[in-house]
Amino acid sequence: MTQAHSNLHRSAWADWWEGTRRTDIWWTLAWFDIVLRYRRSMLGPLWLTLSMGAMIGGMGPLYASLFGTELSRFFPHLALGIIFWSFFSSMVTDSCNAFIGSSNYLKQGYFPISLFVWRSMARNMIQFVHHIVLYVPVALWAGVSLSWSALLFVPAFLLLLVNAQALGLALGLVCTRFRDVTQIVTSVMQMLMFLTPVFWLPDALPGRAQYILYNPFAQMLDLLRTPLMGGISDAHNWWGIVGWTVLSLAASGLLFARYRRRVVYWL
Repeated sequence: MTQAHSNLHRSAWADWWEGTRRTDIWWTLAWFDIVLRYRRSMLGPLWLTLSMGAMIGGMGPLYASLFGTELSRFFPHLALGIIFWSFFSSMVTDSCNAFIGSSNYLKQGYFPISLFVWRSMARNMIQFVHHIVLYVPVALWAGVSLSWSALLFVPAFLLLLVNAQALGLALGLVCTRFRDVTQIVTSVMQMLMFLTPVFWLPDALPGRAQYILYNPFAQMLDLLRTPLMGGISDAHNWWGIVGWTVLSLAASGLLFARYRRRVVYWL
């Protein structure tokens, strides 16, 4: 039996682990994606930081004036909201094309498909690192004081990565089979941006409108943003994301186990 043939008959778990453990492949591919994107550019990936900084710097004073909020309170909230939402949005939309964009690799030989979801995630994590450094001067200017609660950012970020991997596998499979789903996902993410407290403060909502904050993106944003602003997230947000994580893992696991071998034929 050839190696390719034996690999195709591995269990779903063994197939996923094979792609996950090959950090040398997916991290290198992600890094070269960034390098090629900014090839022949004088500033290179620094443009990621500058463009995000221009957006935050321009929107901060404007939205603080529109909402009648003190700038020193609103600016850190907006900066982290834009940075994290950009991370969420690019993770989700890139997941839709994780396999389509890697068709040249998948058609030439056997590769575990989870490898290309990790590639997409790694590429977005590199971009995120270029963005999050902007929060340091914002926090220093606003006088944000961090405590031990800031360490809660670590488990929240790990939960984000678990959900990104699960959602990436599920969306990658569905969007490879049904190409119109990519456009639907993009439109939904644009709508959710305004239903998530990225540009506005949650306490500005009236009573019954608070249900908007129960969408998983709003809960995930709260888990990541609140510790970096010196606070502690509500327990219901932790339980909500844990429940969402279980559902995501179950759905993606079923799709991955059943359809992972068909991806090459859908490309």
